Amino acid sequence: MAKKQRVKRQQAERIRDREKKKRNTEMKARRGNMIRFFDFNLLTVLIFLICFGLVMLYSTTAYSALVDHEDSMYYFKRQLFFYVAGFAGMYVVEKIDYHIYIKWAKMIYFFSIFMMALVQTPLGKEVKGARRWIRLPFGQQLQPAEIAKIAVILFIPVLICNLGKEIKTWRGIRKVLLWGGFSAVCVLRLTDNLSTAIIVMGITCIMIFVVHPKTAPFVVLAAGGLAAVIAGVKVLGTMLETSENFRLRRILVWLNPEGHAEDGGYQVLQGLYAVGSGGFFGKGLGNSAQKMIMPEVQNDMILSIVCEELGVFGVIIVLVLFGLLLYRLMFVAQNAPDMYGSLVVTGIFAHVALQVILNIAVVTNLIPTTGITLPFISYGGTSSLFLMVEMGVALGVSRRIKISE
Repeated sequence: MAKKQRVKRQQAERIRDREKKKRNTEMKARRGNMIRFFDFNLLTVLIFLICFGLVMLYSTTAYSALVDHEDSMYYFKRQLFFYVAGFAGMYVVEKIDYHIYIKWAKMIYFFSIFMMALVQTPLGKEVKGARRWIRLPFGQQLQPAEIAKIAVILFIPVLICNLGKEIKTWRGIRKVLLWGGFSAVCVLRLTDNLSTAIIVMGITCIMIFVVHPKTAPFVVLAAGGLAAVIAGVKVLGTMLETSENFRLRRILVWLNPEGHAEDGGYQVLQGLYAVGSGGFFGKGLGNSAQKMIMPEVQNDMILSIVCEELGVFGVIIVLVLFGLLLYRLMFVAQNAPDMYGSLVVTGIFAHVALQVILNIAVVTNLIPTTGITLPFISYGGTSSLFLMVEMGVALGVSRRIKISE
């Protein structure tokens, strides 16, 4: 009897071994038929956006650069340098296996907070009333709030992956919101940068929304929050006429830019004039009149000059390019080999989308001015460098996608 049982066990083991070998053979065959993927479409759209941005930056700043720096290409050459450095950084980051960020994400998160704290030391630099930069050698400066964005993009997915099914509960959501909220508060308190704090918190919330199985609670919360903000603004608008707080004054300017044209509404009004005067095809590249008198037009108001010089047609081109960029990021996120890679690219998607939406809203005076730049088009060294690094991370994830032949 025992001998028969032993024989049956041996037969069963041989059958299992044969099935295991068969599965391994099939897996090897499938791997042999899989090819590595690289999103050249994403890279192509990125190059088009950068080239368009450089052309518009030169057109926008040639006059002011000649007046202020005696070199019409001053801003263009600086931005070109940052993009060359950015492409080098993107190439290096794209070659790195993104799984290594899991180990270092928490350290990067705390490093970003440390860098922001340096703004409050003698290393901090104040520019036009805002203390948000750190002095660097050779007359350069760094805006550490940009590090906070990529730190959250890399670290929050680690938290979500570690929580597993717990992220579906309010307890898990609170844990993630606590880490994202702490970074946002540090951005606000240490660098006095409300717009970046909003983006950091927005990236966190979008990641939670993507992984959570239910949609209705988030829609209700978003609608309720929007209604509360609108009601609050309407009430505060009648109470803040004598306020000296510059953020509250921005609300007043937003509600009535014509009435505050001399004390904060000038840039908003000139931007709206530029948007309205462009027509469908614009005045022609380089023919803007508002860029001659609008302060800091190369930063968050550059889209208004696109409207004036290239018209609605030019804005459509910009929106199509951003739409293609976001579509390719969404494609990479959906096809990433694991949850961490998918969430990291989702965070990059959220960052770019939020900045584009908020910048357009500011230019059209749908929301108060925030100082948020238009990605790849506005002037800005730190912002451009870290955006290119984020694109390198996204391309690195895309490189590890495998598709069937």
